[in-house]
Amino acid sequence: MNKNLVNKILITIGFLFIYRLLAYVPVPGVDTAVIASFFDSHQSDALGLFNMFSGNAVERLSIISLGIMPYITASIIMELLAATFPTLGQMKKERDGMVKYMQIIRYATIVITVIQAVGVSVGLQSLTGPNGNSAILVELNTFILLSALSMLAGTMLLMWIGEQITQKGIGNGISLIIFAGIVSAIPSAIGQSVTMVNTGAMSFITILAILALIFATVAIIIYVELGERRIPITYAKKTMLQNQNKRIMNYIPIKVNLAGVIPVIFASAILMFPMTILSSSTNPTVQGIADLLNPNSYFFNFLTFLFVVFFAFFYASITFNAKDISENLKRQGGFIPGIRTGNATMEFLNETASRLTFTGALYLGLVATLPFMIIKGMGVPFFFGGTAVLIVVQVALDTMRKVEAQIYMSKYQTLSAVGL
Repeated sequence: MNKNLVNKILITIGFLFIYRLLAYVPVPGVDTAVIASFFDSHQSDALGLFNMFSGNAVERLSIISLGIMPYITASIIMELLAATFPTLGQMKKERDGMVKYMQIIRYATIVITVIQAVGVSVGLQSLTGPNGNSAILVELNTFILLSALSMLAGTMLLMWIGEQITQKGIGNGISLIIFAGIVSAIPSAIGQSVTMVNTGAMSFITILAILALIFATVAIIIYVELGERRIPITYAKKTMLQNQNKRIMNYIPIKVNLAGVIPVIFASAILMFPMTILSSSTNPTVQGIADLLNPNSYFFNFLTFLFVVFFAFFYASITFNAKDISENLKRQGGFIPGIRTGNATMEFLNETASRLTFTGALYLGLVATLPFMIIKGMGVPFFFGGTAVLIVVQVALDTMRKVEAQIYMSKYQTLSAVGL
């Protein structure tokens, strides 16, 4: 392993360590004991889902309680606008325009963070502990100001950490932050399961069934993520050295899941945004809507499935550009056997990608909803469904690929340096 790769791995670990430290820095003016006692009874509902994605920062009301979700929500809004308005889409493709595009996302993140932080702060005024102690230790308006500023600083710091990991470390920084938050909750989930088995609240058979479900989900995710359709390509101008009459056969790999983990993260961010706002209201109608969006409800899982499928098609259409691929093939003298170059190749690639995306979208939707519904029926008191497993496995696979790419790159640089 070369020195450059080791430095990138150490930088990534260092930033993730800072992220975990921030999860233990509470917002000023709050009684953390009251917050912790409240979350003890809400581990399997919407707050449990939100707490899981934040790495248990919500139950401590940390300055990073909102996590990276405001940034993801802002990115979703900009992606939708870029797909709708050609001017914004063109800005994203240009180098200078991309800087402005990212700046707009940062400003939108600030607005979303402030709205969510104020909503959480207002909702805490009615929260009391077992002894009637209020969760807020200072005057309400002062607390709202302090919490909004603290959470804004925490979210912006997380956004900066994610960007630094992407630029100087290994892997996608935003995905790794979510990955670290989910993984950090695994030890406590294991401890809870052991305690429940010891107290007789859960049978050992149920634990084995949960483990079997998790391993089966992981195996399916790995199998599908590594699956791809290889479209053969013939280059008429290239020949094999051993036989000048034979053509070299290459291929275009099209993954079954072109969108990766992004649709699941986007769907979670979209659904958690209204949950954060609605949970601060005491209006019965609003509370009814909040209950409808509870992760334990079938309606929530139905919405999750729809959003995941939608974002799978949406993101795949952005990442896979059949027109550019067909033009590059034509320019290089390549073609798909039996398919004319130009528009016919583009249509063939689009049709193939659409069929694969349909399968991949159904796979993402089912993995994101089905395992949790099964685990829910087993009476597990903590939130750890297919969404968490999907994100953890996909981010781990993506990071491993980037580590391998760095290793291969260092080998090529070494061979180039010695003249081979």
